[in-house]
Amino acid sequence: MKSTIISMTVAAGLMAAGSVLAAEVPAASEKFHCTTCHSVTEKKIGPSWMDISKFYNGKMEKSPTGKTLGQVTAGESSEVYLLAKVSKGGYGVWGKQPMIANDDVFHQPSTAKQADLKELIQFVMGLAK
Repeated sequence: MKSTIISMTVAAGLMAAGSVLAAEVPAASEKFHCTTCHSVTEKKIGPSWMDISKFYNGKMEKSPTGKTLGQVTAGESSEVYLLAKVSKGGYGVWGKQPMIANDDVFHQPSTAKQADLKELIQFVMGLAK
């Protein structure tokens, strides 16, 4: 009886945590189709946002391609680096699959898109803090 109650409590807690996490994902993730390639916890075409957060918060020694945080960001803050990466696209940190540019219109990103992308990056960076 006790194990049934404990199991039900744990299951309810996990469902509630999943719902809260899903509700907190910024709308920009759908707007820019980020969830086509990324999810919060699972690798899809690109890495999970949790893995991205761990790496850029310094909690993962090296990326899957063997690069350190310092090698990737070249001294920039993780947030500044990620904003440029998400805006302009790129490849090589997580593998050969390129990340498409999300806001690199002739190197003059729009203010509105940049605000949305900053919100999304803050969300991702907050996952592994």
